[in-house]
Amino acid sequence: MKNSFKYITVCMLISIIYSCVPQRKLEEEQTKRKNCDRDFAALKTANQECETSLTEAQKKLADNLKQITALSKDTTLLGNNYRLFASKYDKLNQINEQLLDKYNRLLSGNIADTKKLSGELQVTQEQLLKKQDELKELENQLNIQKKNLDALTAELTKREARVSELEGVLKKKDDAVNELKKKLSDALLGFEGKGLTITQKNGKVYVSMEENLLFASGSITVEAKGVEALKKVAKVLEQNADINILIEGHTDDVPMTGKGEIKDNWDLSVMRATSIVKIITKNSNVDSRRLTAAGRGEYFPIDPAKTTEARKKNRRTEIILTPKLDELFKVLETN
Repeated sequence: MKNSFKYITVCMLISIIYSCVPQRKLEEEQTKRKNCDRDFAALKTANQECETSLTEAQKKLADNLKQITALSKDTTLLGNNYRLFASKYDKLNQINEQLLDKYNRLLSGNIADTKKLSGELQVTQEQLLKKQDELKELENQLNIQKKNLDALTAELTKREARVSELEGVLKKKDDAVNELKKKLSDALLGFEGKGLTITQKNGKVYVSMEENLLFASGSITVEAKGVEALKKVAKVLEQNADINILIEGHTDDVPMTGKGEIKDNWDLSVMRATSIVKIITKNSNVDSRRLTAAGRGEYFPIDPAKTTEARKKNRRTEIILTPKLDELFKVLETN
């Protein structure tokens, strides 16, 4: 009952204050809000493009791995063919030596045997010539197969180098994410488990802060303990310039009833995200171009249940940290 009375009193004070705001200032605030909405839309589009590029990069990496597997199979097949032809070559050489030996024995025989075997000699010579032609053809095929094998081996080596480079860039990104999470955990050690959690998923670090750590109910002003936590986050972000920062405000599904500047849950979530952006930029040298303030309203709940505990979880602000992918894009463009 006391909370309801305080809430009504605050609403009346806000209504009285805002009723005194000049029309010109109200129009300026509306213009600012429109500009913020337009900037948010552009930043959201850029973020989506980055995520799309990352997905394409990962798909291209998977395609390269498949091609390497296919090339490895082709290399194995050509190696087997090479060994088969080499075996045939050795066998033909052996036959050739046997025929030459037989030819020499025929020449050293007596005249009678020579006449008797002259027909056989002629046939043997013809067979020898035929085998020599076959041997030459096999040598040509063997040379062609060797050239193909060398070309495939070179291509395989080249593709393996590309994949290795891509894997190196991705590992570097993952290491950066792990290191960033560790730095945040160390900096916010006293806050974790007290309305603040730090998680890592999909190559990003999520710093989630519950409403009771940052804001009073329905307020967009960050309270002292929340400011302290955000200052620590800002210092870590200041030391990691290759990280993009997205700040998302989330509300529960209880509709706003305010008549002032905050009309609904969309307004509340966006304004809370903007308040956090201002605290970060005010208390650090973080480049404002790295920051994006976004409002998700009630539409991305952690717990969809209609209970008091679920709604408490859903009233939160998330700082989503994503490593820049410029180096990965350069590798893909080069390849």
